[in-house]
Amino acid sequence: MTMERRTVLERIGGVAAAAALAGCSVQEQGSTGGTASGGGSGDGSSQGADGTASGSSGGTATAWYQLQDSELPARKDAIASFGEQTEYTIEGSDISKMENKTTSAIPAGQGPEIFEWAHDWVGDYSQREFVVDQSDQLSVSLDQFSDAAASAVQYDGAVVGLPHSAETVTLIYNADIVDEAPETMDDMVAAMEDYHDPDKSQYGLAAPFDPYFTSGWIQAFGGYYFDPEKDPALGIDSDASVEGLQFALDTLRPYMPNDPTYEPQAAAFSEGNAAFAVNGPWYLATLNQNDIDYEVATFPEIDGGQVRPYTGISMWYFASAMSDGGSSAEAARSFVEWFATSEDHQLRLAEEQGSIPVLDSLVGSDELPSTVQTYSQTVSQGVPMPTDPRMNKVWAPVKTALTKAFNGDAEPEQALSTAAEEIRSKWE
Repeated sequence: MTMERRTVLERIGGVAAAAALAGCSVQEQGSTGGTASGGGSGDGSSQGADGTASGSSGGTATAWYQLQDSELPARKDAIASFGEQTEYTIEGSDISKMENKTTSAIPAGQGPEIFEWAHDWVGDYSQREFVVDQSDQLSVSLDQFSDAAASAVQYDGAVVGLPHSAETVTLIYNADIVDEAPETMDDMVAAMEDYHDPDKSQYGLAAPFDPYFTSGWIQAFGGYYFDPEKDPALGIDSDASVEGLQFALDTLRPYMPNDPTYEPQAAAFSEGNAAFAVNGPWYLATLNQNDIDYEVATFPEIDGGQVRPYTGISMWYFASAMSDGGSSAEAARSFVEWFATSEDHQLRLAEEQGSIPVLDSLVGSDELPSTVQTYSQTVSQGVPMPTDPRMNKVWAPVKTALTKAFNGDAEPEQALSTAAEEIRSKWE
């Protein structure tokens, strides 16, 4: 099981691939889709398309994604804009619990042509033949993207998708509560202490306590979850990882809401009841919608280390339904190429949702908002999530360990040691 994360995106302009596309009509369907936080029906799906671009004579492709409510309008715009410029039809559906749905539907031949997620599934899904190589069919070059993004969508020489943005988490503060970004951890603790009053539903920090969001602290002192280039490859139970978790529990946990899951943590800040948050660029759309006066900052300095969160590349995967080729595969591939290479689209997402472009032409551009430039700095300090298939067995045991440690049901060393034992047994 992969940790719950959100991805970002939306409308379109035209570049590269768009030059090859022609016009058509559009119609949209209503959505009953859930949010990216993992709610939804018991089978893991959110039935109902939330955007259909209807072409006049081209093929039809199905696209799955998992977004927050605040991101859905722009995604509908993206699908509609593509439909207006091409002869293809894209049927988009917002899917909750994407991993459950893809791993059940794709092997049964009921999956989409394309689906969107971070790059950490590349190795696992390639080995399980859930995704297919499209390198010989693409009309765009991976040279258009940053090196990290181009590398993320490849496995054993196969190109199994296209990247469209980077993601990580960083520090956000409420400018009505905190005067300026903290330079040191002591500065941050002082600001949290000054505002924190749980009896009044006021919190110093709102930060989901799961493997993805807590990775920066666990990896701050040299710890790591899993690195196939290291010996041992599994490092979640190393002394440095235990030190990082202990630091988070001692320094941050006292100022957080008591529920470690995403929704209550995110809500505390988005409703104006927390001084700081740790969250990703996808979260900014919600803050903008709620009129929160916020600033995005890099993590403060800590003694003896540096906060190093996991980073990911959001991408469109080419599902095995494309293996037969034909008009559906052509429609899906054209949409992904258009989505990934449009500068107008990437700039809109950067401005509205804090999306971090991976197009070389936009990386580091002065046209990007300051919030995006800050996220980009954190990305450069972070650790790319491994694509090795073994990583898929790491997330769930670590999530259980962090939850137990957060709730006081286990000491950090015990919790992480138990997780490591479970991971090794699953690998065997």
